[in-house]
Amino acid sequence: MKINYPEVGVCGLSCRLCPAYHAGANRWCDGCKREKRMNVGCPFITCALKKHNIEFCWDCSENQRCERWRKHRTYGKNADSFKCYQTLEADIECIQRNGISEFERNQALRESLLTAMLHEFNEGRSKSYYCIAATVVDVEDLNEALAQARKKAVGLDIKQKAKVLHRILDEIAEKKHYILKLRK
Repeated sequence: MKINYPEVGVCGLSCRLCPAYHAGANRWCDGCKREKRMNVGCPFITCALKKHNIEFCWDCSENQRCERWRKHRTYGKNADSFKCYQTLEADIECIQRNGISEFERNQALRESLLTAMLHEFNEGRSKSYYCIAATVVDVEDLNEALAQARKKAVGLDIKQKAKVLHRILDEIAEKKHYILKLRK
């Protein structure tokens, strides 16, 4: 089967904004539908790709009755695993309404902002935080936060730069009710 969107998970999660996907040289995941990941045994991959020969759960004729996918989506409304699930439902709705190509463009933009945060402001402890921010914070707010942080962080060391961006993102999160931590 030809995989057209390897960075969009079978279940609707965006690989582009996952901490495992951005682990640098030690990256152990290149996307949910890459060969290495498909051999791990994800139940969604096994069902959609291997059993039904489709790329996404929402393309399945059984998706409305699928208990596994319903539980996954319900779980995502209240909790996260190592990856942020806060936008899972909205992402699935966006894909169904606007198409996967539009969603993929949006995720690529979010990934470029995440990459900037990781390269310019990660002191070695902020990757997950920045991945969550790139997932939940509005793109315009992310752009503004980066612009402010770049101005305020001139001449600072990496730890101080990280504190600047954290403070800006935390202020935005408080004002707009974003949750910038994994929900357990």
